[in-house]
Amino acid sequence: MDVREKVRILPGEPGVYRFLDSSGRIIYIGKAKNLKKRVSQYFQPPERLNVKTRVLVSKIADLEHTVVESEEDAFLLENNLIKQYKPKYNILLKDDKTYPWICLKREPFPRVFITRRLVRDGSAWYGPYSSSLHAKNLVDLIHSIYPLRTCKYSLTPENIASGKIRPCLNMHIKKCMAPCMGYVSKEEYRKQINEIISILEGKTEQLKKDLEAEMLEASKKMEYEKAQELRDKIYAIDRISQRQKVSNISENDIDVIGLARKDEEVCIEIFYVRNSKMIGRDHYIFKGLEDEEDSEIISSFIKQYYMGRQILPNKIMIKEEIEDKSTIEMWL
Repeated sequence: MDVREKVRILPGEPGVYRFLDSSGRIIYIGKAKNLKKRVSQYFQPPERLNVKTRVLVSKIADLEHTVVESEEDAFLLENNLIKQYKPKYNILLKDDKTYPWICLKREPFPRVFITRRLVRDGSAWYGPYSSSLHAKNLVDLIHSIYPLRTCKYSLTPENIASGKIRPCLNMHIKKCMAPCMGYVSKEEYRKQINEIISILEGKTEQLKKDLEAEMLEASKKMEYEKAQELRDKIYAIDRISQRQKVSNISENDIDVIGLARKDEEVCIEIFYVRNSKMIGRDHYIFKGLEDEEDSEIISSFIKQYYMGRQILPNKIMIKEEIEDKSTIEMWL
C-alpha cells in the first residue's frame, strides 16, 4: 500500500508512528494524540515544511503505527522505541557517561566511598557528580577529617567477637577507629557519620557551631590536643563549604537546564544543585538542529536524559515552555 494511502486510513486515536526508508530501516519515530491528524501534517505541500522535514519526507518509503490507550502510553512507547532504534532524524542524546556518586553504605559501621554503580540497597546516595575529581576530593577530605573504616569486612557482632579479623595499617596510623576490634561503639561511630551527612547535605552551619562549642569546652578543661583536632576539623569543613557555595540558590535539589545556539550547533548545559549547593555541571552538543524549535529540543533532551534514572531532583528548571509538559511531569 502507498504511504499516502496508509496516512488516509490512520485512526484518530493516540499512538506512535514510525517512518521507514526504502531499506526498511526506521528513520523517525513520533507520538501523537491523534495519529491521523499528526502524520498528515508531514504530507503538506513542500513549501509549508522546513528543510529538515522536507528531507525526511523525501526518504519515507513506508509507515507503521501502534495505537495505544492514552497520550501517556504513547509518550512512554515513543521514548522506549527511540532509545532502542536511534532513528536518524530524531533528536538523539548520545550519553554513554556514568557519573560518580558518593555512597554512605548501609552497614553496622558505614563506609563512605565513590562508585559509578547506583544500587537501591537502603544506602544513602549523594550526587551525581559531573566531575569525578570533585567527588574524589570531597571523599578524600572527609577521610582526612574522620577516621572511618575502608575495609569490606562484614562487621557483625559475631565476626568482631570471633577474633579472626585483624586490624589493618589504618588503625596503627590513626586513620581508622578500628570497629573490627571493638575499639569504638556504634553510637560513637554514628556520631561521626551524622556529621558527614551534614557535610554531604550542605548543612554545615549548625555542625560548625556544635564543634566550636565542643572545642571551647575542651579548651576550658585544658584538653588542648582535642581542642586542636576540633579546630582543624572546623577549618576543613569551612574549605568544603566554600568549595560548594553558590549565591542566590534557594532550592534544595534542582537541575537547571539551558540552551544556546551557534550556527548549526546547539549546546545544552545542565547544572546540578543539591541541598542548595552546586555540585557540578555538564553539557551536550547537537548538530544539524537548526530547523528545530528550542522547546522541542529541550523536551526531547529531558525525555532521553531522565529515562531510566533511579534518582531525580525535586525540580527541573527550564526557560522554554514545552508542549508536553504535563505528560512529562506525570512520567517523572
